[in-house]
Amino acid sequence: MKRVIILLMAALTAVACTPSNDSLQTGDLLFVGIPGDYSIAEDEMDGAISAATGDGQLNLIHIAIIDVAEDGPYVIDATIKYGVDRHPLDTLRKQFTLKDGKQPVYIVKRLKDNRLAAEWIKKAKSFCGQPYDMCFLPDNGALYCSELVRDSYLGPNNEYLFEQKPMNWKNEKGEIPVYWTQLFALLGMDVPQDEPGTNPQDMSVSPLLETVDCTLPEL
Repeated sequence: MKRVIILLMAALTAVACTPSNDSLQTGDLLFVGIPGDYSIAEDEMDGAISAATGDGQLNLIHIAIIDVAEDGPYVIDATIKYGVDRHPLDTLRKQFTLKDGKQPVYIVKRLKDNRLAAEWIKKAKSFCGQPYDMCFLPDNGALYCSELVRDSYLGPNNEYLFEQKPMNWKNEKGEIPVYWTQLFALLGMDVPQDEPGTNPQDMSVSPLLETVDCTLPEL
């Protein structure tokens, strides 16, 4: 019996959180951030995103939806590598390991009213298999990470909970990084500057969200 109790305690503390004693919940949002002074090339997508949307202190480059299962936490997210996919949290963390081998900053946020969490997860799962949205445009059969969240998190009247804002592709100098100009040129389109859309940085400050003081499981 003592051994069973110890094993149960170990399982519960695998996602232990401090100091609120909170834990990951289905429907939580996981933001991936890199420090503003971290060197990352603008010719890579993560670098171009941080250059356009970062606040100079912490650049949030990705967002994923938490889905807690009996065998551990999963995420549903949209990435270039997997498209829209559901996979273990560890898969995401390995994918976003920084060049120096360190982990980025992870911030867990939760909707203040998360009674519809099960519906949000069901909706997010319905998008699995769609490709990553390289054009960053709405309603084109593909999704980028924050677009997936917006399209999944609907209110009781099927309304969007997260608003769109004019998208910015320029860096702090007011210039569009070469990565974006080349990418959209290959897609045969102009850089969609000021077109409506979403990004992790803006979504993170939504008044609908509160930060959860949570420590993720060890890799």
